[in-house]
Amino acid sequence: MESLFVVVINHEGQYSIWPSDRPLPAGWEQQGQAAAKEACLEYIREHWVDMTPLSLKAR
Repeated sequence: MESLFVVVINHEGQYSIWPSDRPLPAGWEQQGQAAAKEACLEYIREHWVDMTPLSLKAR
């Protein structure tokens, strides 16, 4: 059986993936539904087009 992951985002607008069967790490919020690893990575490639942290953009 294939492991499922979720896309997570932090307060700086940075994305990552996280195993869907584990509690989310502090400071991260889930984006969308659990999916295969490659589907989560594709979501990140499509949505995280500027890797500048939000705190630097605000300056």
